[in-house]
Amino acid sequence: MSNPSDNQLANKSQAWSALFSEPMSDLVKRYTASVDFDKRLWDADIRGSLAHADMLAAQSIISAEDHASIQRGMAQIREEIESGRFEWKLDLEDVHLNIEARLTELVGLAGKRLHTGRSRNDQVATDVRLWLRGEIDVLVGLLTELQKVLVRQAERHADVILPGFTHLQVAQPVSFGHHMLAYVEMFARDAERLLDARKRVNRLPLGAAALAGTSYPLDRERVARTLGMEGVAQNSLDAVSDRDFAIEFSAAASLIMVHISRLSEELILWMSQAFGFIALPDRFCTGSSIMPQKKNPDVPELARGKSGRVVGHLIGLITLMKGQPLAYNKDNQEDKEPLFDTVDTLNDTLRIFADMMDGLTVKADAMERAALKGYATATDLADYLVKKGLPFRDAHEVVAHAVKTAQAQGVDLSALSLDALRQFDQRIENDVYEVLSLQGSLNARNVLGGTAPAQVREQVKRHLVRLGG
Repeated sequence: MSNPSDNQLANKSQAWSALFSEPMSDLVKRYTASVDFDKRLWDADIRGSLAHADMLAAQSIISAEDHASIQRGMAQIREEIESGRFEWKLDLEDVHLNIEARLTELVGLAGKRLHTGRSRNDQVATDVRLWLRGEIDVLVGLLTELQKVLVRQAERHADVILPGFTHLQVAQPVSFGHHMLAYVEMFARDAERLLDARKRVNRLPLGAAALAGTSYPLDRERVARTLGMEGVAQNSLDAVSDRDFAIEFSAAASLIMVHISRLSEELILWMSQAFGFIALPDRFCTGSSIMPQKKNPDVPELARGKSGRVVGHLIGLITLMKGQPLAYNKDNQEDKEPLFDTVDTLNDTLRIFADMMDGLTVKADAMERAALKGYATATDLADYLVKKGLPFRDAHEVVAHAVKTAQAQGVDLSALSLDALRQFDQRIENDVYEVLSLQGSLNARNVLGGTAPAQVREQVKRHLVRLGG
């Protein structure tokens, strides 16, 4: 049989081989095609192909002329895609065949020779890794910006008293700045996880070919160096079938969204009339179609919902891989849409939250009034008695009686007279009122990691150095 002509790659029934006797049905084309969503990999595909071509030429597997033609053709394809003139064809199924077909149209046989020593199996694995590596770098930058915003809020509000909660009951007073820094710690860990996952994302599958490697004398290490990858996948079967890197990224992404969701829940509560602790800028809220007084925290609510979407993608990817035998299977095409959507959701959410949290208005008076309602300094009174020589369990019991009395009178512990307090224990003296004040309680927790404003300011300094100001 004669060799297929240069434009036959555009006919999907001929893209595989002469083995097939009938073309694929239109329904199956639509069902199996991925070009509508994987075309976003085009830049990674071109970079991977150019690195592969460079290596093929260096190894004398293709000629210098073919190499130059491939470079010229890819430059034109890049320009066509960036300008919106590139024609994506469903018949060509995916981003890889679309680019290869266009390259062959432009440079002829050199375009066909580009695929020497590789398969779409190792090609797509390389493209996804290259793309995801770049997205991780962007997301780490966005996490840094969000942390900076929260650190600035912490610095501005180190002395603002917020009721700290356990079981959503007032527990002890904390600094609002301290509360913001708790989320800084979460997002810092998130960034660490992404950077750690990046090391395993940044490994080269290219050269594994379909599943068994290739008989061509490839220099895979050269390709890895060209693409800035940290290593080469050492087993061809694993290289083409591994999606651990996508699952690991999705797990890290899910934790980011869990942290976003926890922050969202607090913003929603704090903005409600029952709390009234904060106000969000109008551009992040909506009104009601029927109730003119409403101002709804739609962005935090939607982010809280999107956390479930991202966690769902993680479960989907794990389920996708759990029953697959080695090596590559068509199932793996289903890894891209959840991965792409996870990245897009994270990207938008982090950008919006950095802007929203920067514009957050703190209502310090409302926070302090709420802290006074819950006997937040009861533990301070117990600690005071311990320092006077009473065992903590006994001090705990004494303070419980004092709180019960204050509740019956409808006043805070600090409003009880000295004589009333001394009825519970004669060790109590006039210096107790400093202990029972909210600010005194805050200042007393001047220990590493504590909520004292002095500690908050030290943590702010540490974070600003870590984040680059």
